This record gives sequence, C-alpha cells and structure tokens, in this order.
Amino acid sequence: MAAVRLIALHTNKGRTIAQTLGDRTDYAKNPEKTEKGELVTAYGCDPITVDEEFMLQKRLYYQVTGRSRTDDVIAYQIRQSFKPGEITPEEANRLGHELALRFTKGKYSFIVATHTDREHIHNHIVFNSTAMDGTKKFRDFRRSGLALQKISDLVCLENGLSVITPVPYSERKKRTVYPKRESVRSIICGDIDTILSGKPKDFEAFVRAIENAGYEVKRGAHLAIKGKSQLRYVRLSSLGEGYREEDIRAFFTGERKQESKTVGKERREKPVSLLLDVQKKLQEKGPGYARWATVYNLKQMSKTLLFLRDHNIDSVEQLQELSAQKAAKRDELLFSIQASEKRLAEIATLKKHIINYSKTRVTYEAYRKAGYSKKFFEAHREELTLHKAAKQAFDELGVKKLPRVRELNAEYAELLSGKKAAYAEYRKLRDEAQEMTIARTNIESLYDSEKKEETEKNRKEKIH
Repeated sequence: MAAVRLIALHTNKGRTIAQTLGDRTDYAKNPEKTEKGELVTAYGCDPITVDEEFMLQKRLYYQVTGRSRTDDVIAYQIRQSFKPGEITPEEANRLGHELALRFTKGKYSFIVATHTDREHIHNHIVFNSTAMDGTKKFRDFRRSGLALQKISDLVCLENGLSVITPVPYSERKKRTVYPKRESVRSIICGDIDTILSGKPKDFEAFVRAIENAGYEVKRGAHLAIKGKSQLRYVRLSSLGEGYREEDIRAFFTGERKQESKTVGKERREKPVSLLLDVQKKLQEKGPGYARWATVYNLKQMSKTLLFLRDHNIDSVEQLQELSAQKAAKRDELLFSIQASEKRLAEIATLKKHIINYSKTRVTYEAYRKAGYSKKFFEAHREELTLHKAAKQAFDELGVKKLPRVRELNAEYAELLSGKKAAYAEYRKLRDEAQEMTIARTNIESLYDSEKKEETEKNRKEKIH
C-alpha cells in the first residue's frame, strides 16, 4: 500500500534556481535518512551532481527553444509513503524508481531517495521539469495526482502489495474529538508544582531540583529555564501569578501559599521507570535532592503496584515467571522473524538467478557445442558470466531442481505476510517484557532497601 503526492517546486525566496535545486536534492539525499546514501538511485543523471545536471538541461532547453521564465516550476517532487512493515527499504526504492520511470515516460532525469527515519518507509522522488533532450517541459496536467496514484497502485499490485481502497466522501468518518494540547508554559508550571509539593528547603534547593528535573537554568537579572524539548529559555517572570520568581521566593519566606493551577489537568502518562538509588543520590546531591528522590520513588512504586494489579500478579515469584515467559516468547518471535528475513533474501536472489539462467541457457548450450571456444566466450561474455553466476548461486544454496518462479512468488508472499504478523506481535511482547522487567526491578529494589534498613537497625541495636 502506497500513498503518493505530486508537488511542484518553485524557486525559494532569496535563492537562485541552482541554490534551490541544491537545497531540495540535498534534503532528499540526507545520509542520516538514506542509510548513508545507500538508498539513493537516479535516472539520467548522477546522484552526486544531480542539481548541476538539472541546470545543464535547463540551459539546453533555453538554447533549443529560446524560452525562459523566471517564475516557472523548476522541478517536481513525488512523495510516496508505504504502509509500515509491508516493504523493505531496498524494495521501496526499486518501486519508487519504477513509478518515476513510468510517470515521466523516461524523458526526465530524476533521483529516488528512500527515507527510513520514520515508522513508515517513504520515497522522495525529485525529477527535472525540463526534458533531458531540452525540447520540452513537464506540465502538471489536470488530475495528475489521480493518474500518479493509479500508476503507483498498479506498481504495488504487480509486486504483491496492497492498495488503498477509495472511500466515498459521504461514508468517511468525520473527526469530532481533538486531543488536548499542553503548552510549554503549562508543563513548566506543572513541574514547578510537583517540585514545590516536595517542600524544598529554600529557593536554591528549588533551583537545584529544577536542574535535576532536566531543565537548564540561566541566572541573570531574570531567572530563565529551558527544557529538553524547548528551543528558547522561558523566564519565570513570564509564567504568570504564582510562578514568577518573586512569588516562589515569597513561598519560602512564608508570605504566600502556592496554589496549583495545574490541578485537574490531564498530565502526560510516563512509562514505569527504574527506582532511583536514594542512598547514592544522597551522597551526590544532598538532603534537598533526597526528599525529591523519595517522592519520585513513591510515584514509581505506585505505578508498579497498579501495573501488578492490572495484570493480576500476586507474588514476586509470579512476576519473575511471567517476565521470563514474556522474554522467552519475545526472543522466539525475533528468531522467527530473522529466519523469515533470511529466507526472503534467498528467494529474491534465487528468482533473479533463475531468470538470468533461463535467459542465457541457449547461449551457454551454444558455447558448450562450440567446444568452450574463447572467441565465442568473448563475443558473449556478459550472458555467459550471468549464466555461470546463476549456477554458482544454485550450488551455494544447495538447489538441485530449479523451482518455478510462480511457486517462489507464492512462498515469498506467504513469508512476508507471516513476518508482518509476527513483527506486530513481537513489538507488543517486547513492550510487555520491558514493563515486566522494570516492575520486577522496582520490587526487588524495594525489598533490598528494606533488608538494608533492617540490617542497619540490628547493627545499631547490637552496639547499644
């Protein structure tokens, strides 16, 4: 299944045509998104110099036709997004190349860059608006998006992928509920409420708690903080009444009480995490941090208890057993997925060599009848090399009798379907196993802390 979109590219404000082409193609070829450039292919140009070759074709167009427009479309981009888990990056790149070749009819240069930085694999296809021979330009005709989608669906069906079923507008589900968005300032206010509820000793202890909560603190005429997801510092003076620096200082002098404005708001659920080692943090951060860590541990243990209740776990032994079972099932599924991937790669290789073997068998028989003539070999080097490579591949794979390509296609489709189902179950088991492990670690940490306290108590009693 693939969703496609055709986008016309114009010159960016303040940039030349060459600079804009460079920006667009550089984004598509980003090594961090294309497995260090391995998932970038091209037609009619070189991926390294694609922007310069596009410009040369535009100059050729001007020389041939004498036409030039400053507000013209300089290139087109096709975005092709695949359903998560349905296709490999290499296969997606190949299908993107085939889609672009059919849509442009082989008359326009293009690059295909497959991005793997998102959950869904997607292609960025950039093709020049000017034909390679310089005689014409591509025109975005009426309903070109629908035509592109039809070609994409055809390519997907030919390669055993699903397609998107159109739904009439009257039957589409209308969105009526929208998720609530929490602003950066409201998140900061909520964190300040949490820290003040731990009753830090003074304002300096409050600032240290802010830093321990993951914020960067900038001191000056106005105290400002910045979280991990923030681009800029936010002054406390801009947070409103009750959260300004002077209000917080007044809280420690007893001149005012802190009234939380975030009570009743839905806070983002955080996953259960490992308990903090309070004794270790005592030595590192001091008593102010110890109080905060104790509150943090209490919250984490509460989440762990809810997790145990929801899963009907009554004992440590049961938790350990379930954790081991989940981990074993997870590893078993992972092994199954890896085996499927290996077989899928073998089938792809086998299909390629079977096709090459069939195409070159007549030539190889003629070569054998010619007494393995060197002259004949030189005249048919490419075909004979492909034939020998195919036979060598069959020997390496242990193939005695060549299977039919139709049978291999059926096995490939079955394996791919099974792999997708197994991977969905694997991700679920992986998350459950992780939650079980964290809950088990939390419980064991709690028991260890109790044992240490009891040992210390007995030691003091013996001394006295």
